[in-house]
Amino acid sequence: MADQRVKTRRDVLLTPELVRVRTDLAAAAPIASHKVGDLSVELAAGAEALWLLVRRAKAGGIALRAAAWPGEAKVRRVKRAEGELARVHVDSAIGAHEVGLAVHSGPLPCLRLVSALRPSAPLLLPHGPRDLFPLDAKGDPLGTGGTVEAVQRGLNAGLLYGELTDPAFGSYFYFQDFTALNPYFRATGTNPDAAVGGSWPELGFRLPGQAPHTADEAAPLASGVTYTLSDARLVVRDGAPADERDSARRFLQMLGAAYRSLSLPPTEYRDWRQRAERTARHLAAAPEATVCHYGHRYVRPYTDAEYPDAMVQMSIIQALHDWGKWRGEVHPLEDEFKAGLGKFYDPKLETLRRYLPNVGDDKDEDAVDSWYLYHPLLNLGKLALDGDRAARRLFLKSLPYPIRAARHFAYKWPIQYKITDFSVITESAGADGRGQTDVGGVYAWVMLEAFELTDEKRYLDEACAAIDAAVGLGFDINYQANLTAWGAAACMRLWRITGRAVYREQSYVYLASFFHHTEIWESEIGLAVHHRNFLGATCLQDAPYMAIYECFDSFAAFEHYLADSGPDLEPAARMLISEYCRYALDRAWYYYPDALPAEAVSDEQRPGNGHVDPALSFPLEDLYADGQPAGQVGQEIYGAGAAFIFATRAFHRVEDAPFDLHCDHFVRAVERMGPARLSLRLDGGEGCTARIGVIRKNRRKLPALRVAAADGDAIRPDGTSADRLDFLVPASGSLVLSWD
Repeated sequence: MADQRVKTRRDVLLTPELVRVRTDLAAAAPIASHKVGDLSVELAAGAEALWLLVRRAKAGGIALRAAAWPGEAKVRRVKRAEGELARVHVDSAIGAHEVGLAVHSGPLPCLRLVSALRPSAPLLLPHGPRDLFPLDAKGDPLGTGGTVEAVQRGLNAGLLYGELTDPAFGSYFYFQDFTALNPYFRATGTNPDAAVGGSWPELGFRLPGQAPHTADEAAPLASGVTYTLSDARLVVRDGAPADERDSARRFLQMLGAAYRSLSLPPTEYRDWRQRAERTARHLAAAPEATVCHYGHRYVRPYTDAEYPDAMVQMSIIQALHDWGKWRGEVHPLEDEFKAGLGKFYDPKLETLRRYLPNVGDDKDEDAVDSWYLYHPLLNLGKLALDGDRAARRLFLKSLPYPIRAARHFAYKWPIQYKITDFSVITESAGADGRGQTDVGGVYAWVMLEAFELTDEKRYLDEACAAIDAAVGLGFDINYQANLTAWGAAACMRLWRITGRAVYREQSYVYLASFFHHTEIWESEIGLAVHHRNFLGATCLQDAPYMAIYECFDSFAAFEHYLADSGPDLEPAARMLISEYCRYALDRAWYYYPDALPAEAVSDEQRPGNGHVDPALSFPLEDLYADGQPAGQVGQEIYGAGAAFIFATRAFHRVEDAPFDLHCDHFVRAVERMGPARLSLRLDGGEGCTARIGVIRKNRRKLPALRVAAADGDAIRPDGTSADRLDFLVPASGSLVLSWD
């Protein structure tokens, strides 16, 4: 995919659509006017369209097409619904249009414009025109100049972010809520792939339409049925960002304002403890899960397929280690899998290789993806920091080559190279012409682990050099979602260590790029109706699917990010990260084939990636928002650590109590205030909601239990059963649990 950062010119090319828009805007008559802060907000009717005009005195503005029709139409203002600023009804030759305008208050007000159509006869709609146009002081799109910093990528969030610089209107953020358009997508057989974008000054959402070759191929909208055709948000802010860090922070703030206006999908309690137990049993007993070499046991990447590699082995070991700590006893598999780690070490290169020495001839034993060199070390460093002496020795003696590699590539890594001589196999990805742009983030985290272990400043200097080299990438920093998340965590840790605010601010660049690649909508297209995708990150910058490994590894990185952040963290960043993690605990359940109907799982997997066995508690690699069957890539055993990571973060043991706790947010502090009194502190988004569950232990009964906010106000249960009490509580602040 080409670079989305588009610098525009005043001498834009004239198109027939621009001529129509200019003519219609020039003749548009006001229907409703309001003031929102220093903005004038107006609904105005032209000959062929209804427009939302958002202006700032002498500084131009934004025009958003609310509805369009062919020929003559009757436009009238009607009684507004509760919470709306205005509502307009339009009768045209194609049906009845209803447009509602509302504003969601906050530090950055968010305008919401909803447009629906009830066709008067079976209706076939072609691809729509763009709906957003910058305006100069005279209301002319052609007299403007500005930038487009980020647009929708694939089926990710339908967003558009940039700046209107001439005139100096400020930053704008457009968001299309595709969730509301599901009935339209299903009726027409379309999807919103790359639907929000455009070229200056024709920007915004383009409604996917149909162009059937024959009448039999047509899927018209039904007469008399109301379809939402647009559910748009617009957030604007005056002034210009000072640099890419300031621009990224603005993006997060404006996305946060749009997010708070959404009707969020519900989440469900998921028993990750039970899932972890099943996963451990299947890792231990299923012959498709592991293979023996050199007298040691190694994890297969996919079900009964592929060769063992260091990243896979370390991912499972580290997750099992966390689970063992949570359980209070080491699981035997952890030691069994650790026993063979040394066979990945190459003493000549002074690092871990990807494959074992006996890898098959169908693999290039010297080829390594840049991130694959560092990620096993990240998990090995975690073990070392947790007191594992063997892991510490292996970690430290594996660092010389990775440092040489980073310096050789000047902290700008290719996709793949030869580990023996640094010769490049693949320089860049075809989608965007760049290498693995976020590898510097995971490398920096590894160096920070080394610094914490040794207190040697050279490792800290390496971490700084890697993060500094990524300056300037902006929204293009994301190559792979979990690497970008670790980059954000490394920036926040660097700020904590050095005290340099620039690193905290640079973390926002990584976060902005991460959330740019998330699906902030719930799809009901095709087979996607059987799973959830809300707030899921697509795994690569050009990938059409969400992947389980990137999902839970990003979750783990964000736990570190929030722990290091403190009160100086941008509130929108805290809220978005907390919401991502909350939804991950629910959404990730559907990667497991036993959670999906058989028809939603692909019958075939990528060649060489084995098969899918629904009886095994290992997740599928891939879920698709466009309704394709899941598991086309394979059943990902190296993603099996998800169950252990989610179980150990969401569930909390309460000693000498008849229950344990579940929380869909990270619990920052727990203090026992008495024999039957517990204090908790949550650190989620202000104004957001967390779910806490009180879960009966085996052979015990739930006691009479009370939950109160910090001010003493009691919180009533949201759901009750003999085994569990659920409470919806503020996601930020302290709580007190007491019981009889």
